[in-house]
Amino acid sequence: MMVIGITGTLGAGKGTVVDYLVRVKGFRHFSVRSYLQREMVKRGMPNNRDSMTMLANELRATNSPSWVTDQLFLEAMEIGGNCIIESIRTHGEIVSLRQKGPFFLFAVDADPAIRYNRIVARGSETDHISFETFVANEAREMNNTDPNKQNLAQCIQMADFFILNNSGINELEQQVEHIIQKLETNV
Repeated sequence: MMVIGITGTLGAGKGTVVDYLVRVKGFRHFSVRSYLQREMVKRGMPNNRDSMTMLANELRATNSPSWVTDQLFLEAMEIGGNCIIESIRTHGEIVSLRQKGPFFLFAVDADPAIRYNRIVARGSETDHISFETFVANEAREMNNTDPNKQNLAQCIQMADFFILNNSGINELEQQVEHIIQKLETNV
């Protein structure tokens, strides 16, 4: 069983990488966002980025810095096969997943203006924000010394593979395919 984690900035193309791995490579997808959204519904919380961040931070502080991804890993173990866990946001999540077996972290990034245009185009409920809010949200999630809160900069730095996604889907998929081929020959 190979476990791939995805980290990266908002709108960078993490979901497109996941889609490729699921569609072309047969990976199973486990989403932190989906897990948190299910929990938010149970708690009657509004479906927005602030609620999601607050809940994730609360679950980490109450249980462990890797709580959500550990729950997703347990789900993945029950199903079996190669899987992808999206989206890794804390140092503790990476450390915990690396202790569980073959784990590789992909970081995805792109120019901020490109990423903002992508989130506006996808139009999900949590993406109806101004560019200024987009930049502020990212700054808040980028560096944090609290192990229970998001630190994307540290996660990106810890990645085994970095993908710059300033071009189209075809180039992104080629980058992912190249990495997977490398992993398949070495695992």
